[in-house]
Amino acid sequence: MTGGYRVLVVEDDETLRETLTEILLDEGLDVRSAEHGGDALEVLDTWTPDLIVLDVMMPEMDAFEFRRHQRHRPDAVATKILVVSAAANAVEAAVRLEADEWVTKPFSLTEMLASVDRLLGRTA
Repeated sequence: MTGGYRVLVVEDDETLRETLTEILLDEGLDVRSAEHGGDALEVLDTWTPDLIVLDVMMPEMDAFEFRRHQRHRPDAVATKILVVSAAANAVEAAVRLEADEWVTKPFSLTEMLASVDRLLGRTA
């Protein structure tokens, strides 16, 4: 697999956020993380990812508010979105967020990495 891709992990669960970050770093990706949408917008001020792994329900700024702001940023408007959610309406939320793909929690590492690879156009 090739590196050089940038991924922003936006997840309020600290353990999951750190785990996803480490796994993606191990895959050779350039990774940043944020606890909620507000923190993610601060990251976008100085760094443009190729993919945003986005939790739906977060404190302070959820995925819907984040997307409203993110869509107004020329550098990040075309960034791929992978929604991760444990909500019963995860698919509906992903559609409303205009996500490129989604995975429901709990998900397998294989499933998550397959989605990341597809969205980044990476091949094994």
